[in-house]
Amino acid sequence: MIVVLYLILGAAAGLIAGLFGVGGGLIIVPALVFSFSLQELSPIILTQLAIGTSLATIIFTSLSSIKTHNSKGAIDWSLVKRLTIGIIIGAVAGSIFADYLPGDTLQMIIGIYALTVAVQMGFNLKPKAEHELPKGAGLSVAGGVIGAISALFGIGGGSLTVPYLSWCSVEMRNAVATSSACGLPIAVAGVCTYIITGWNNPDLPEYSLGYIYLPAFLGIIITSTVFAKQGAKLAHSLPSHILKRYFALLLLGVGSKFIFF
Repeated sequence: MIVVLYLILGAAAGLIAGLFGVGGGLIIVPALVFSFSLQELSPIILTQLAIGTSLATIIFTSLSSIKTHNSKGAIDWSLVKRLTIGIIIGAVAGSIFADYLPGDTLQMIIGIYALTVAVQMGFNLKPKAEHELPKGAGLSVAGGVIGAISALFGIGGGSLTVPYLSWCSVEMRNAVATSSACGLPIAVAGVCTYIITGWNNPDLPEYSLGYIYLPAFLGIIITSTVFAKQGAKLAHSLPSHILKRYFALLLLGVGSKFIFF
């Protein structure tokens, strides 16, 4: 049943990644926390293991989404390059910080963030396109904030990058596609750091590479890469506002579980 859960989870995460420009981590992390609890893994490392594993899967969902979005010419690669330096620095810092937080505190923070995203998606709150992209180091600073928060929560950063780029007057289609590309450096930098910080931790289960649990990672990527392609195609052909509302309800449940139960 655990293997089946990982396969279903990968399919859901991949679809969400391609459709909404998010990495699926807001679904993967809570599901892995629940799964690891059922497996009776140590609560000391359980949350960090879920986050690190989530980021590892996002590498593959991002690559799949990037390929599809790029084939439609929607990714602004110059913008990706300008954000990447800050993203990498921020992702490393966020991953290190997560290692120092108690698991229950980390879950509560993730829950608050999930509720915030649920409200934003449920009510379709969008920042007005009233600013221009910053020049100089401003975009690197923005990338650093996005990278740090994303690595702390185990997400691809789409729930941050898309609204930010939209606020900076980037057309929504390009914002979603560019966000999918920005998820790759977030995931790579985060994974490398979670491997290092978790290395030789005595509480880790077998088949772990630092804070990456390999059985869950492999099970998820088997289906996530396939469904990420389908999600990216749907993003270019179907209105997604109704799906976003259902996703918001799911996040509402996830956030409430982490905070209140």
